[in-house]
Amino acid sequence: MRIVVLDDYQDVARSFGPFDRLDASVEVRNEHIDDPDALVGALRGADVVVAMRERTPFGAPEFARLPDLRLLVTTGMANASIDLTAAAAHGVTVCGTGGGGGGSRKSSATAELTWALIFALLRHVPEEDRALRDGRWQTTVGTELGGLTLGVAGLGRLGSQVARIGQAFGMDVVAWSRHLTVDRAASVGVRAVSKDELLAASDVLTVHLKLSDRTRGLFGAADLARMKPTSILVNTSRGPIVEEAALVAALRAGALAGAGLDVYDREPLPADSPLRGAPRTVLTPHLGYVTRQTYAAWFTEIVENIEAWAAGTPVRVLGRA
Repeated sequence: MRIVVLDDYQDVARSFGPFDRLDASVEVRNEHIDDPDALVGALRGADVVVAMRERTPFGAPEFARLPDLRLLVTTGMANASIDLTAAAAHGVTVCGTGGGGGGSRKSSATAELTWALIFALLRHVPEEDRALRDGRWQTTVGTELGGLTLGVAGLGRLGSQVARIGQAFGMDVVAWSRHLTVDRAASVGVRAVSKDELLAASDVLTVHLKLSDRTRGLFGAADLARMKPTSILVNTSRGPIVEEAALVAALRAGALAGAGLDVYDREPLPADSPLRGAPRTVLTPHLGYVTRQTYAAWFTEIVENIEAWAAGTPVRVLGRA
């Protein structure tokens, strides 16, 4: 059996997962393969492929060109980049992992990173770090959280975690999503508002929505223009929910005080992305889920999935061949 693990950027899959239990050839790819032909070439002959998050699309064209593929394992219990119908049509079983928050372990990793970005922006941590190393002392003036309004777009598990932390700092917390009810918001102790009110009131706007056709480009130029020039935007959800060009333009025009981003339209972020030169930004390379605890859970469950499938009793199945 040949197994290929994709997108292990930090080269940690083998250290976090017991792959040595498997009677198989395990190949780990540390670089992202963006070109479809190169991807097929790398995966040709593999019986099992492990996909990290939604980085690599697997649709009918990919499955048709990988006739040996029989098991596709993805981190998480949902992956919008995998066509489950096409997988079933080509005899490929798709399994997921629940250890990063979708199962019994309710991770706070992304919520924690969200607050790391908020703190970095409001207290100018990257700027002061650079200034201190250059021999300068106290070059900025920070902003306290108490009394500010935290706007949460999407009040699911992650949004609720972020909202509760904001409340602990004495923030006024409001929330919006298309289907958010007053009762659901009240259960978290926050106020449900309209999208326009969310934009106008938020000193800190944080995005926690799933990417779909309805949320792609949800926050565009007109929406960002409704925000206060003293407000900041944080996105640890999915890049395309916020229109990248509109965000860069707003930052360059001084229409926003800053943006903290962990997710992007294209990942890894291209070297020529305008975001790299955008002012008042803190950028991290999709670290929301990247913790020792999450990786230990994910890669252990990946090995369990492969063992169960090989034994003829697949577990955590998302699509059954």
